Amino acid sequence: MRRRIDIAASILNTPDLLFLDEPTTGLDPRSRNQVWDIVRAVVAEGTTVLLTTQYLDEADQLASRIAVIDHGTVIAEGTKGELKASVGAGAVHVRLRDAARRPDAERVLTVALNATVQLDADPVALTARVNGHSTELGAAEQAARALAELAREGITVDNFALGQPSLDEVFLALTDRTPRTQKEAAA
Repeated sequence: MRRRIDIAASILNTPDLLFLDEPTTGLDPRSRNQVWDIVRAVVAEGTTVLLTTQYLDEADQLASRIAVIDHGTVIAEGTKGELKASVGAGAVHVRLRDAARRPDAERVLTVALNATVQLDADPVALTARVNGHSTELGAAEQAARALAELAREGITVDNFALGQPSLDEVFLALTDRTPRTQKEAAA
């Protein structure tokens, strides 16, 4: 409630520029959505909002442009679409019927997608990042071929999804590209 009151007090005069630092920290989902609605309304009225947040789903919902900061340095900036495209065309999420076939599915997906496959915590789930720019095929076509290869190998897929990388995945990919020394990590 206090955060909503703080934001309400900030927008009473319809400022040209509004700084919001972690506006939804500690809020329950309903209150968070209400704050997001307030921010959207303020933007619709013509106010520019500078939002700092570690909740990247919040940035995905609210921001038209995003700057990714790592160790105090801007390492990337752009629209959420541009940032997501910078780390790959999409992510293929596969859920198998039989957990025992996961090693086989990992092998098939690695070859079919020419990508590293992550084994999710769920013993029947795998995820691979698809780069539609690295081949003549787009992400959807690559995913379709991978599913066909799984079927040829007799691996039953119960659920499949192809989606854009999340901003969390973008942040991890961007910050993992520049390995830090132990001294830097300790600082």
